[in-house]
Amino acid sequence: MSPGPISGVPGPVPPVAEPGLRVVPRGSGGDAITDAAREIFDERGYHGASIRDIARRAGLSLSALYYWYPSKQSLLVAIIEKSGLEYARICDSHLSEAGTDPTRRLCALVAATVRYRVRHRVESAINASEWRNLEPDNRVRLEERQHAATAVWSDVIDGGVRSGAFRCAHPEDARRSIQAACNAVAQWYVPEFSAPGRGTVEVDELVQRYTAIALRIVDHPG
Repeated sequence: MSPGPISGVPGPVPPVAEPGLRVVPRGSGGDAITDAAREIFDERGYHGASIRDIARRAGLSLSALYYWYPSKQSLLVAIIEKSGLEYARICDSHLSEAGTDPTRRLCALVAATVRYRVRHRVESAINASEWRNLEPDNRVRLEERQHAATAVWSDVIDGGVRSGAFRCAHPEDARRSIQAACNAVAQWYVPEFSAPGRGTVEVDELVQRYTAIALRIVDHPG
């Protein structure tokens, strides 16, 4: 999420790339910077990444980077925040299609999470490994959204228990187990090696497997 200039208030013209750096299309500097930061955080970790290296990877000068982001911390916040918003959007879309049936809603959440972790492995890895490097105020703000996402899972499983669709005795433990399993997909699944006969599974089959696991954990009678 690129902060950029304040809406309606004239600001300075964004600095362009310096000589020797690749040209970045005007108006796309913010995205180029977050893309570069995402790559370097993944490669080197938050503390191993430097603002200068991020700017160079983005093809921009340091002054251009600081026009968009005042610090390395603000880049980490932007990456984690954007990832969380996109995940929430995908979950909402899947749940909308699933309707009100608890079983269909749980399957929808599993499918949304597994597919998201496969498609956004880098963002998922950064969320998992660099959360501890958020400054306290940023962590508190982002934790509120994290808790909201967790509440969606709890609501679905609790609703299934109340309706009799799920028979698990400890719904919160079931929720933790399912979420942890789905989130961990990002740590081991490698799409390049998902072709038949190469030792792993296609995403659709992976979703089916994790859906079956989730239904067993909640003790679905079907």
